[in-house]
Amino acid sequence: MKRALIVRHVPREGAAGYLQPIEAAGYHIDRVDVASPDFAGVDLCEPDLLIMMGGPMGVYEADIHPWIPLQIDKLAARLDRDRPTLGVCLGSQMIAAALGAPVYPGGRMELGFAPVSVNPTGAQSPLRHVDGVPVLHWHSDTFDLPDGVDLLASTDLYAHQAFCRGPNLLALQFHAEMGEDARFDEWLTHFWADLDVAGQCGIALRQDHDDHGPGAVAAGRAMIGEWLAGVEA
Repeated sequence: MKRALIVRHVPREGAAGYLQPIEAAGYHIDRVDVASPDFAGVDLCEPDLLIMMGGPMGVYEADIHPWIPLQIDKLAARLDRDRPTLGVCLGSQMIAAALGAPVYPGGRMELGFAPVSVNPTGAQSPLRHVDGVPVLHWHSDTFDLPDGVDLLASTDLYAHQAFCRGPNLLALQFHAEMGEDARFDEWLTHFWADLDVAGQCGIALRQDHDDHGPGAVAAGRAMIGEWLAGVEA
């Protein structure tokens, strides 16, 4: 059986809705937390599929999180081999950094359910499934587009919402995996300061989650399922 490895930067940010298409594609799923002592010895080149999820830290905060440069080095080696890799939010920023692009504070908090706009290249890719669908955004960092990748989607606040490099690399700034996972309540309580920065009401955001979450997850699953069907081992 093919093996997928999920890298979690905080326990409350897992693959959530993406688990279904990953398992349906025939992958056995393992997980590793960057805070685990085992992480230093993990070979990120080995799994058939690598999935890196989100987290509240910034790629540029290596002084606070010493595992960041280690992860970027391991990831760069994997990307050099063009091994199938998916990055979500912080995971997408890690991919950008591993490809040599700057990652930095964007100056604006993008938080809440809102649609992404898929460009013509994205419309010919699995991103077509999320075009115009309200999905969850929760970030204030961004990145320059790495050399050799194709931009797929944007929002009014942040132009770089998704990019790919061939069939084996997909980076998503947004969270189309979230919308039916109980851990969303932990996001509201643990990341409450972000709500203040964004001027968001937790009660209203919880209602948006109930209203838009199932559609976001359905679109996200279709996107990931189609992408996995096209990866090349």
